[in-house]
Amino acid sequence: MAALFLQITKAYNLKIMFSRNAFLVDIVGTSVGRVLQLDSVRGATLWKNVDVLIFNTWHWWLHTGRKQPWDLIQDGQVLVKDMNRLVAYEKALNTWAKWVDTNVDPAKTRVFFQGVSPDHNNATEWGDMSGRSCSGQAKALSGLSYKPGPHPAELVVERVVRSISMPVTLLNVTALSQLRKDGHPSFYGHGGHRDMDCSHWCLAGVPDTWNILLYASLIQN
Repeated sequence: MAALFLQITKAYNLKIMFSRNAFLVDIVGTSVGRVLQLDSVRGATLWKNVDVLIFNTWHWWLHTGRKQPWDLIQDGQVLVKDMNRLVAYEKALNTWAKWVDTNVDPAKTRVFFQGVSPDHNNATEWGDMSGRSCSGQAKALSGLSYKPGPHPAELVVERVVRSISMPVTLLNVTALSQLRKDGHPSFYGHGGHRDMDCSHWCLAGVPDTWNILLYASLIQN
């Protein structure tokens, strides 16, 4: 795939950059530990002067323990050990939204936000009272909606995107992905360890549909 990207770059004068910031806002090292700063996006200098920006964040907001890459959360001048993750998520997205409104020229840059990728760790959500996760799931759910309703984080994303005055395209992949309880690696994931992975996706699979939606949005204009 790296070779393919190099050929595309040479033929079409196209550069693709992957900037990995799982929270969009900053994590800084301090004397008291690693601090997740909900109102800071100093790392956003990389986002300037780009033709197409595609943002995404949610998955890492739920991590705790050794997978959590910060020790404290800073909200304004207040430092806390932890807080409601959905509340922290919305505060961080509002910081990102302010950056978009302040720094993006819609005549030069198109902005996309890929919606929340759901997990399937709780089988009772789709009416399977005997199961606990995506283990053994071989079929997608039927119908057009997920029984528990909209994902709470996706509702936050929709609310924040609506608040932005600049045009931002929301690639709302959440509802269609909620129906794909069969699309996860389950016990085949995590490098062969026999534990359950019901949050990442098999490839080829659900993310290919996301890419089709992105492609369709890109060529519309």
